[in-house]
Amino acid sequence: QWIDSGNRTCPITKLPLSENPSLIPNHSLRSLISNFAHVSPKEPSRPRTQQEHSHSQSQALISTLISRSSSNASKLESLSRLVRLTKRDSSIRRKVTESGAVRAALDCVDSGNQVLQEKSLSLLLNLSLEDDNKVGLVADGVIRRIVAVLRVGSPDCKAIAATLLTSLAVVEVNKATIGSYPDAISALVYLLRVGNDRERKESATALYALCSFMDN
Repeated sequence: QWIDSGNRTCPITKLPLSENPSLIPNHSLRSLISNFAHVSPKEPSRPRTQQEHSHSQSQALISTLISRSSSNASKLESLSRLVRLTKRDSSIRRKVTESGAVRAALDCVDSGNQVLQEKSLSLLLNLSLEDDNKVGLVADGVIRRIVAVLRVGSPDCKAIAATLLTSLAVVEVNKATIGSYPDAISALVYLLRVGNDRERKESATALYALCSFMDN
């Protein structure tokens, strides 16, 4: 649209573009933005006191999630509320990661409870929005869980798992790590063949992101 309007400079740097600029669509980034916008309606900015309340609230939710004595119902409630908080607040995403809650979320993915699994995957997806978290999540073993979900999870869980791979693959080193993991790419290809519309879309986007690394 910028170029069609007659502009011949970069809208960011203001530097001149070539006569016939080569434009490459970033489908992976577009998909992440689309998913984020779909589940994150715009909200008016909140006063600082409400932000402080959210941080206090998140600490209690994290404590419930990581506690071994918490029931599945209380973990589910904590996960649901943390998903909402981490969707819109970068500082809470960092707080959740630093608190050790990633391990608890991964345990919920392994639980076999589809509702817990879906919410924990959504939380991990939100945490992966932070560039500093992307490599750490892979180091914590998230790929193994994702591949397992791509094989046997519910349709919604499979779609979220594929989106999570796309988010992680934004970091170049993760593309190599994911691609070398047994069954990661083949699981996405299988989902591309047999999945529903959403599953096929997300698996195709993940494969597109991964295949920008030549070995994949």
